[in-house]
Amino acid sequence: MSVPQDARPQGAPPQDARFEDGVERPLRLRAESVDDLAVVSALLQDAVAETGEIAWARRRRRFTLLLNRFRWEDAEAARLQGRPFERVRTLLVFDDVLAARSEGVDPADKATVLALLSVGFEPGEDGAGRVRLVFAGDGEIALDVECLDATLTDVTRPYEALSGHAPSHPGT
Repeated sequence: MSVPQDARPQGAPPQDARFEDGVERPLRLRAESVDDLAVVSALLQDAVAETGEIAWARRRRRFTLLLNRFRWEDAEAARLQGRPFERVRTLLVFDDVLAARSEGVDPADKATVLALLSVGFEPGEDGAGRVRLVFAGDGEIALDVECLDATLTDVTRPYEALSGHAPSHPGT
């Protein structure tokens, strides 16, 4: 049995956030349609990654990104409870990738930090199409796919967002 954070003895150090403290569990989502991908995109808005944590395994036809995802699904509860906002490491995988191209993203510079704004899909013929990963600063990665087959999997426990606040988008 876990002790709720507000029931800690006075002066006790804060503990890492734990999925088991609430009803939330690590996200494990699959996207096979435009509507599915819209949900994934909303959950990944403002996720950050280093270019060194992006990989395309051409022979396996798999493209992966390891991201630090802001927990939008928990933001309102954190705000109402006056507790820190959280992030979680998550793995975004696209299968059946035929080609990958980038513009404004230098794969050779492994330490560049990218902020993901959106993930979209432009359907083509017979289920094929193009996935577009749009990053702040006019960066984009385009994936030509045989079909839309994406998975999002949280791979760590949530942790306090270092900035201490939720991302904002003034003027939007």
